[in-house]
Amino acid sequence: MDPAKAKAILEWEPPTKVIELRSFLGLINYYRWFIKSYSTIAAPLTDLLKKGKGWIWSPERQPAFDTLKKAITEQPILSLPDLNKPFELHTDASNFTIGGVLMQEGHPIAFESRKLNDTERQYTVQEKEMNAVIHCLRTWRHYLLRSKFIIKTDNVATSYFQTQKKLTPKQARWQDFLAEFDYVMEYKPRRANLVADALSRKGELADISRPQSNL
Repeated sequence: MDPAKAKAILEWEPPTKVIELRSFLGLINYYRWFIKSYSTIAAPLTDLLKKGKGWIWSPERQPAFDTLKKAITEQPILSLPDLNKPFELHTDASNFTIGGVLMQEGHPIAFESRKLNDTERQYTVQEKEMNAVIHCLRTWRHYLLRSKFIIKTDNVATSYFQTQKKLTPKQARWQDFLAEFDYVMEYKPRRANLVADALSRKGELADISRPQSNL
C-alpha cells in the first residue's frame, strides 16, 4: 500500500476531548464490518463516550486508537483500485479543512485531508465544498480521468454546481476542470457522509479553541 493513501489517517493525533473522539469513531464505525473484533478493540474508546464519564486518556486507550488507525489503512480494508469497477468520491469541507475518500464497493482506496489556507477560509460554504471536490479530483485524477464515477457531497448547492449559470472567474475555472471528467454529482446528507465529514472536521476540532482574530 502507498503510504500517501493513508497519510490523512495515520497522522490523526490522539483525541483530547469527547467531540474529537466521536469524530474519529464516526469514521472508523463506517468500516466496522471489515474489522475483526471491532467492538473489543474499540471498547476502551467507546467507554469514554458514556454519559457522566470523565475524560481520562488512560494507558489502554492509546493502543486501541493506534490499532484502529492501522486496521483501516491496511488490507483488506484499504483496497487496491480496480479500474474496471466504478468509483465513488466522498468529499466534505469545514471552516478549516477539506477532506475526501475514494471508494469502491464500500472499501476505501485512499484518504485525503488538508487544511485551508487564509484565502480559502474566506470562500463561501459552497465554494469550500467545491474546493474539496476539485482538490480530491486533482489528487486522484490518475484513477478517475477515464472512469465514470459518482461524487457525493453533503451540500445541496454544490450538487447543482455543474448547472450553475452565474459564475465567478474561479468558479468558471473549476467548471472547465470538471468538464474533463465523466461523473454524476449527488447530494448525500451529512449524517450519511460520516467518513468525509470526519476527515474535514478533524482540523476544525483541533482549532476550535483558537481566538476569533486568528481565523
